[in-house]
Amino acid sequence: MSAPLAARLRPKSLDEFVGQTHLLGSGRALSRMLVSGRLHSMIFWGPPGTGKTTLARLIADCVGLQFIQLSAVFDGVKAVRKAVEAAQTHRATTGEGTVLFVDEVHRFNKAQQDAFLPFVEDGTFIFIGATTENPSFELNNALLSRARVYVLKPLDEAALMKILTRALALLSEEMEQPLRLSDTAQRLLLQAADGDARRLLNYLEQASDFATQGVLTEQAVREVIQAGWRRFDKGGEAFYDQISALHKAVRGSSPDASLYWLARMLDGGADPHYLARRLIRIASEDIGNADPRALSIAIDAAQAYERLGSPEGELALAQAVVYLATAPKSNAVYMAFKAAMQDVKQHGSHPVPMHLRNAPTKLMKELGYHEGYRYAHDEPEGYAAGEDYFPEQMAPKQYYQPVPRGLEMKIGEKLAYLRQLDAASAKKRRPT
Repeated sequence: MSAPLAARLRPKSLDEFVGQTHLLGSGRALSRMLVSGRLHSMIFWGPPGTGKTTLARLIADCVGLQFIQLSAVFDGVKAVRKAVEAAQTHRATTGEGTVLFVDEVHRFNKAQQDAFLPFVEDGTFIFIGATTENPSFELNNALLSRARVYVLKPLDEAALMKILTRALALLSEEMEQPLRLSDTAQRLLLQAADGDARRLLNYLEQASDFATQGVLTEQAVREVIQAGWRRFDKGGEAFYDQISALHKAVRGSSPDASLYWLARMLDGGADPHYLARRLIRIASEDIGNADPRALSIAIDAAQAYERLGSPEGELALAQAVVYLATAPKSNAVYMAFKAAMQDVKQHGSHPVPMHLRNAPTKLMKELGYHEGYRYAHDEPEGYAAGEDYFPEQMAPKQYYQPVPRGLEMKIGEKLAYLRQLDAASAKKRRPT
């Protein structure tokens, strides 16, 4: 059984490597490192199919180091020990170093990641880890401090086209007849690859079985692509990047971009229930009292999805997204709540002032509970001017600062008027 096309087409030198010119171009970081011949430990962070494993192997070959590969998915402590012993033996017998490459390194737990540190420190091997997840969250600080992080980007269409051309030439040679793609099949294949070279080659290899007289048609490509080929990970970096983009587009009052990111996430398999919850959060955090209807509309959209399911219910989410994006924005409640929570954590549990306490029993009344409380409904304009509702040990604060947009403009005017009444009141509980 022959190796997969991606393995058969794997570059044998850095000259054949496609993409990542921001790292390998003239004068770029990895190019300078290779010219100097002084390797350091590193982390390759990027989506699947961007060449992390291939690049690590080619770097080792370029400087003449032994290459040992592990996978955090399949290998455990025993394999790590064996790799360390192999690196130590290689140095003792040849005087040469080793590159230890660990794929999916974020799958190792803290103890397993820590196991590499002594051998990185004493030069037993140069450590290269590959991850699709954000190293800041998934890797130990101790390991990060000893390795430089390089970000690998999804391949653009020009890079994918270069790989596709090479692959067609190789398949034509192996099949002993020319193999070519129709224009529509080529466009579909590049689109379906979504920046992933391995995905591109896998689709091409599978589709080649459907070639008719050496031509791959659009229908043949569709046979192997089917659905679900967007770059998306329900719990990974792409997921959080896209939900962040949706949130920021709504906050930035861009209904079109908001709809695009909503569609991207739904297309990629995001849970619509999660998206509905996020819209409810946005309604409170970024719109608040500038348009209180936004919260109701977000909740209504979530309930509509519960009743209808997919795909009908997704339209309700889209309607809510457009409303939230075009609504007036205010984070005044969000900021006020954060400030209040901060004060509570800093100042502890101040007792409730006596005049604000309820007095349902005779004893409580005798102790002064509720004494001096002013019932706002009995006061002029339904407002107890000059009253103080904060703990006695704490100076009154103005957490809530309405913005001059939407309904909060009127709320701000009302609060300013009440503060004027406070200032003019002869019944201030505290001296100013």
